[in-house]
Amino acid sequence: MLNEVQDERYCIADEAIYDAFFLILKEKELDKITVSDVIKRAGIVRSTFYNHYENIPALVTAIEDKTIEDIFSLMNTFHPKNDWDMCKSYYLTICEYTLTNPFLANLLRSPRGDAFFEKVVTMFHHYVKEVTKNTTPSHHDKEERSYMIACTIGSTIGVLHKWVKDNFQVPPETIADILTQAFISGTLPFIL
Repeated sequence: MLNEVQDERYCIADEAIYDAFFLILKEKELDKITVSDVIKRAGIVRSTFYNHYENIPALVTAIEDKTIEDIFSLMNTFHPKNDWDMCKSYYLTICEYTLTNPFLANLLRSPRGDAFFEKVVTMFHHYVKEVTKNTTPSHHDKEERSYMIACTIGSTIGVLHKWVKDNFQVPPETIADILTQAFISGTLPFIL
């Protein structure tokens, strides 16, 4: 019972740290955020922060990893088929996640996200290769499919980058339609 209470407290403190970091990120540049900023906003003491993270870069790494896990969870719900509604639902979920995740939006807005995007692109590429390896081979060879997957990943990130830079002026449904159209007419014929 004591471990359950400690685990729950740990999770609650972790969520408070994440929430505080996200709120501060809306007000300050990433490299200007301090541990003092986070603990004040989270309502925790300094030792609690250091029980969770060594420093702000360690917190950023943890948030990157959590964001990647979230994206991967979204990807696991998607199975490529020629189904407009399913594809749009998938891309709409990604758009809504981007809209509500200030860390991801900040990375998309700035050039600082290189290491994070390298992790994400690698994860996307492995995921799509895994999903498509058991499909009936198309008339395209593996190298062509690999480049088309890279094209899709790059274009998806590019569209999200533009959307974030434009302060989400276009509704998520419109962005999801654009990404769905690109996937169904461009990528899907290559991988199925």
